[in-house]
Amino acid sequence: MRATRVAGALAAGGVVLHTMPALAPVCAPVADALGIPRRLEGAGGAALTFDDGPHPEGTEAVLEILRDAGVKATFFLVGEQVEKRPAVAREIAAAGHGIALHCHRHRNLLRLTSGQIRADLERAEHAIAEATGRAPVIHRPPYGIFSGPSLALVRRRWRPLLWSRWGHDWSASATARSIADEVTRDVTAGDVLLLHDSDAYSATGSWRNTVAALPRILEELARQGVSAAPPGAVERC
Repeated sequence: MRATRVAGALAAGGVVLHTMPALAPVCAPVADALGIPRRLEGAGGAALTFDDGPHPEGTEAVLEILRDAGVKATFFLVGEQVEKRPAVAREIAAAGHGIALHCHRHRNLLRLTSGQIRADLERAEHAIAEATGRAPVIHRPPYGIFSGPSLALVRRRWRPLLWSRWGHDWSASATARSIADEVTRDVTAGDVLLLHDSDAYSATGSWRNTVAALPRILEELARQGVSAAPPGAVERC
């Protein structure tokens, strides 16, 4: 009986270690305890970040708005999307935006083995570096969900980064106003703003709401006196 209890306790402990990092996006104390940044302390501005691209329409529209506003952002790229559209990935890099690593295939890392995670990230890194000429140094996982093994693996080669503000722009119920209002609510220098320039893994056409919200977001940041943190601040997180 004692051996059974010990085995059960060890198994339960293993589950906790495996799954606890998944709470980091929604539980700041967990993120802090695990040393996963959600903010950029001392950055002097709020960082605009975009996940899930490149996308042939969404990314291009976002790049145009950012160019006109003179603002730089950081794009967490998906390897399989980069392989489909390397020219768009090159355009992001050529415009001086930050290049970061999201994944190769957009999957929940809790369901993958360490070997599968390593293979996925290495393939994505290769695709991104080949297309942009820049090897990413920052990583954010799909859905913001780290597993214990993935976090340990990532820290050997990249820096993890989550977010402190988001607009749920991937949702079918989101609107330009709801996205802008939520992502800029009580925003301060050091916040990391999560948006998506692609609908490849979210509600169809959701990128259109993000694009419509982006000018509002930039206007609200300016109104609150919060500048856009440069990609270099993100890479030093």
